[in-house]
Amino acid sequence: MEILQQIGQLVLGSVPTMLLFLFLVLAYRLLVHAPLTRTLAQRREQTEGAMEKAKEAIAAAEAKTHDYEERLRAARRSLQAAREQQLLHWSVEREEALKVAREIAHHRAHEALAEVQASAEASQKLIEGSSQQLAALIVAHLLSPAATQAERAH
Repeated sequence: MEILQQIGQLVLGSVPTMLLFLFLVLAYRLLVHAPLTRTLAQRREQTEGAMEKAKEAIAAAEAKTHDYEERLRAARRSLQAAREQQLLHWSVEREEALKVAREIAHHRAHEALAEVQASAEASQKLIEGSSQQLAALIVAHLLSPAATQAERAH
């Protein structure tokens, strides 16, 4: 019996401690646990939201990078086409200039040939005229009486 009394006194003495413990547990749940749980949930949502936003930003950056690369490729193709067009244009201009130069050279060659032919014809006529005069002089010299006497004296 004495043990039961002692147990009863212990239980009776522990009631305020149990009440205090229950009060502390309730106060902890209300004052610390609930706000801490809410804060942790908010942080988790913010972290997940930030990670989702980061993934979206990375995807957007990759899309922009792809777009810029495509634009760069298109610009390079455009520059290459413009360069080829310019080279073709220069080639056509060069061919036209060569054609004009050939025509001018051909024309000058024909003019020079015509001049040479005209000069040759003039020289031919001069030679023919001179040969006729020379022949006339020779004949006149041979047929002249003084020439015949001079020949006899020799």
